Formats: sequence, C-alpha cells, structure tokens
Amino acid sequence: MFDAAPLLRDVFGFDAFRPGQEEIVDAVTAGENVLAIMPTGGGKSLCFQLPALIREGVTVVISPLIALMRDQVRALQEAGVAAGALTSGNTPEETEAVWAALDAGELKLLYMAPERLASGAAMGMLRRIGVSLIAVDEAHCVSQWGHDFRPDYLRIGELRRALDVPLAAFTATADAETQDEIVEKLFDGVPPRAFLRGFDRPNIHLAFSAKDNPRRQIMEFAAARKGQSGIVYCGTRNKTETLSQALREAGHSACYYHGGMEAEDRRIVETRFAREDGLIVVATVAFGMGIDKPDIRWVAHADLPKSIEAYYQEIGRAGRDGGPAETLTLFGPDDIRLRRSQIDEGLAPPERRAADHARLNSLLGLAEALECRRKTLLGYFGEADVTCGKCDLCDTPADVFDGTTPVRMALSAILRTEEWFGSGHLIDILLGNETDKVRARRHDQLPTYGVGKEYSKPQWQAIFRQMMGHDLVRPDPERHGALRMTEIAKPILKGEADIRLRRDSIRKAARRPAVKAMVSDEDAPLLSALKAKRRALAEAAKVPAYVIFPDRTLIEMAERRPASLDQMARVAGVGAKKLERYGSLFLEVITGAIEELHPARRKLAVRDRGDIYDQLLEKQTELARGTGGIDKPLSCSASQLAKVAQLKPDDRHGLERVLGERRAERFGDAFLDVLRAAG
Repeated sequence: MFDAAPLLRDVFGFDAFRPGQEEIVDAVTAGENVLAIMPTGGGKSLCFQLPALIREGVTVVISPLIALMRDQVRALQEAGVAAGALTSGNTPEETEAVWAALDAGELKLLYMAPERLASGAAMGMLRRIGVSLIAVDEAHCVSQWGHDFRPDYLRIGELRRALDVPLAAFTATADAETQDEIVEKLFDGVPPRAFLRGFDRPNIHLAFSAKDNPRRQIMEFAAARKGQSGIVYCGTRNKTETLSQALREAGHSACYYHGGMEAEDRRIVETRFAREDGLIVVATVAFGMGIDKPDIRWVAHADLPKSIEAYYQEIGRAGRDGGPAETLTLFGPDDIRLRRSQIDEGLAPPERRAADHARLNSLLGLAEALECRRKTLLGYFGEADVTCGKCDLCDTPADVFDGTTPVRMALSAILRTEEWFGSGHLIDILLGNETDKVRARRHDQLPTYGVGKEYSKPQWQAIFRQMMGHDLVRPDPERHGALRMTEIAKPILKGEADIRLRRDSIRKAARRPAVKAMVSDEDAPLLSALKAKRRALAEAAKVPAYVIFPDRTLIEMAERRPASLDQMARVAGVGAKKLERYGSLFLEVITGAIEELHPARRKLAVRDRGDIYDQLLEKQTELARGTGGIDKPLSCSASQLAKVAQLKPDDRHGLERVLGERRAERFGDAFLDVLRAAG
C-alpha cells in the first residue's frame, strides 16, 4: 500500500489523519467503489483529493456549487496541485488553462458541475483525457428523498458505466432511504464499501425555542455574539432583507442573500463572507451548501427548516474548525403550517409526500424533545451511543408532565371520526365547539365531544404538535392532511402505555395569540391540494399560477367546498371560460370524483341556469311516453333543453319556437310550470 503520509504532510500540511480519514483514503486509492458519510468539517475533500495525487490519470470531481469548486481549486493550486474546474463562472483564460493542462496530461483533478454531463461533448472529452476515478461530492443530491435533489446527478451512474472506473461518493447527511437511493442510482444497486463516520459534531451547542417575538429573539442572540461570523436562515426572501437591515441598524456588519438576487450580487456576498471577519449573512437555504469558511461561530434559524436533514446540514456550517459554535432554531405553528403546505402543494407522488411529512415530524420531535437534543438528533441517523452536555435541554431539563389523558382524548377523537379530519376539526370536537361542520357530521353526538375543555385551542394545538413530534399521528396526503394514527399510538389509546409532554410548550401556547391563517386549520389541507393542482396546470401552460385562479378564489373553494359545477360557478373568480376549462379538475380535488355533464349543460352552470336544466330533464323523462306512458317515445336534445333554461320563454308560443310544435305539445305545460317556479 502506498504511504500517503508524505503527501498528507507536504501537500496538505497535516501531520496526521483525522479519525476515519485514513481507511477511506486507502479504499479510494485501491480503486474500490466507496460511499462515505462523514460529518461536515470531518475532512471529506481530502478523502478524494489525496487518492487523486496517488493514482494515475485524472480524477473527475462532480460538485454542485461553482463557489465551492472554485474555492477547492484555488486551495489545491496554492498547495501546488494541478487542479482545474470547467464551470460557467470561469474566465476565458481560466478555461483555456484547464484545456491546456488536460491536453498536456498534467491535470490531476478536474471539477465539474453535474449539469455539464448533459452535454455529449463532455462525455467524449472525459473518455479522451484518461479518467481513472470519479468522486461525487454532496452525493445526497442524487436522492429524491434527500433535501437538495438535483436531477443531473442521475447521469453520474451512466458516466461511471461508460468510463468503467471506480466511484467514490461523499455526503454529510443521508438517512437509510437516501443511502439506499445513492447505492441504486450511482452504483447500480451493488453496495459499495461503506464508511459511516458518525454524525456527531460535539463542538456545536444545540438549542430550540418557540417563537415569541422572533425578531427580538434573533437580535438578542446576535447581540450576545457581536463581532463573530454567523448565518441566519429565513423562510422567505423578504425576511432576509428586513432582518439584515435590522441587524445593520443595531450595529452589526450584515448583508442578505437569496435566490432572487442577481448572480453578481450573490458572488459579492459570497466573497465578503469568505474574506470578512464578523460578517452576518441573513439568507434563504440558497446560501450555504459547500461553504468552506472554517470560523463560522453561530447559525440561527429564524424559521423552522424543512427537514431534519436540512437542519443538520445547515447547522453543520458552524464550527468547521473544531472550535465552539452555537445554534438557535425558532419554531411556531405558522412554520409548521407552511412546511406542511409546501409538501402537500408539491408534485411528488403520495408515498414521497408521506415520507416528507414523516421527516418533518422527526424535526418536530427534535424541537419538542423531552431530553438531550443531541441524543434525539443522532438517534434519527441511527446512532445510539451518545454523550452530550452541549444542548439547551442538558443545560436546563424540560418541564414535563404525564400527558397520557389529553393524548388519549385526541386519539379517541381521531378514531371516532375514522381518521378523516385535521387537527382544527378535532379540536372543535374536543372543546365542544358547535360549528356548522360539527353539527353537519353529527360529531356533537360523539362521546369525545367537549371532553377537552380543560385546555384552550392554542394549548390543544401544542398537544397535537407534540403528538406529531412523537410520531403518534401523521398527515395523510391522500386525505388532504387528515391525521392518521401510527402503530406506536395504539398502545397509548388502549391504556397500555403512557406518554410525557412538555408543560412549557403548552403553558406558552396558553398566552401566545393564535396566528392568523389564510383559512381555518380544517380547510388548510384542501387549500394546499387546490394550490398543487393550480401549480401543475400553471407549469403545463407556462403561465403564472394566478392566471389559472387567484388565491382568493382557491380560498373560497376550500371554505365553501362546492359539490357540483353549479356550485363551483358561484365561487368568485370562476367565470364561464374558467369553469369550462378548469371546473371539473378542481371539483375532482374537492370531491374526489369527476362530474360528467353534457357540454350544453356545463355552459349553464355559470349562468345559474343549471338547476332549471336539471328539472326540465326530469320532467322530460317523466313524459317521454306521454302522460299515460303509452305514447311513442319523444325527447328534446340537450341543446334544446339548455336553450329553454337560458331563454325561459313564458308561454306555449315561445316554447314552440325553441322546441317545435310536437315537443311543445308533449312537454309544454310541465316545462312552463318549471320555468314559472324558477321565477
């Protein structure tokens, strides 16, 4: 085996490997297919850069971010390594230098973005230059289950087969499903040699807090760390701009970063963050993957991340130098509602949405944890032997109580309503709120009606949130977010197991005002489903979503729940053309069934003449063989009935002009009775 120690020392300046690095370097150098899962800051890049110097030929590195590639290439070149990158961010001189080095057979590492593999010319070039190894950074991007899915990563498996060379895949975050998909997509299902180096970052302090004036909470957290480099992640672009302004006004050096900025402005922020000490970047998740800045001392989340994997990746950008780092994650009911709707409004298949809801539940479980957060976090990734002492719950244990009784009440309400409803309606049942929906479904007759008056609505919301965090219930995407019990909930319902809840979360909920939502909790899942349908139609037509229907129209659909096209036509914003084009599609989302109507009948829906048409049709059926039932069959066409409903003639003569003498004689009196009754 080649002795890597001299290169480690002379090129990279390290006297020894970090834990786990050496065996990965040996396997990659030996030409084995490798999957290495290492914590951020664990030295992943060295595990393919060092073998690249030992092996003959060129190592191709597939990496998702131009900024990351440029940073690594610059660092390698500074160390005297022949490395280059072919990216859209290159100057012509840089690209020319890379090609010259390739043609001369001097280049050892070639960095490329996965999108470049779409070019047939790229494949020809890679065949020609003598590639001996493929290294894939951020390999979780290949997975539909991962949180940074990049479709172009799917071409890497094809590249490996075409070049017939070993492949080494690296990532800091991959649960079991993501690992399985990496193996399937990159290694054709043949398990590579796997290295799981542990996910623990013991230098990072973990903390969560329920939102209570979140801007003040972030400002206080930053003020206590003034002069230190930090990142604040926000859920919206607008919030990044307003919060960075507030930080600047408070005397911090701060700027914002999001995907809506011009490319040059984003590069300026990236360069400032890499070079300036003490800069705070307030960003969406567009900022961060592959950040190589070692001295980020803190990361705060002003809004709940979208999954536990995303959370782990984002906090992992702090303390890469091994020094102490701190985190704070704020969460509230508005975050959970937003994340649920993002999942439900996506175009993923039901099983993917169900898995994403389960991932969000896992993050809620971390937010509502009763004991050591590090134990909960690492347990999600399969690590059981955990020591901590560096999280808010180890600093100050949570105030817990026996929550078995309220949880059993909630589970009973779910069971007795056959798992068809969301938390909003279930809370109305538990509180004994006599709403129209409760009365219409006769849920005021249930034994659980009114049994939960000991708690307020916000407190019940906190209880349901903790139930999701304990994975006792999951939203069912097929039922517009209705809550379903999991297997682990059943022993609690049967009285065979107990459960503890956090008292502080429920106490805070009692004094925290409810967040004003677009619609009620009960209607929110349906609104999400309607938005998903709108998005699919808008993308297919290549138009903005509001062109299909504006939000206010979808909100009214979710609240009124029209059961027919006639009722749909009465929703504000649904005109004749849109009813004809989209009515049945949205009605199917609401009712689960398609209403089949003759085109002539469909046009009447928007003119509020549909009921008249239906009554005329009923009378025609009764009189098809005359009043005695023995005459020759006779009927009107759909267009004739529609014309009668639309024109509403008020005498037999008017009917004859539409129907003709024979049909007017058979149906005239009955039709006129219908028209007069309709006014």
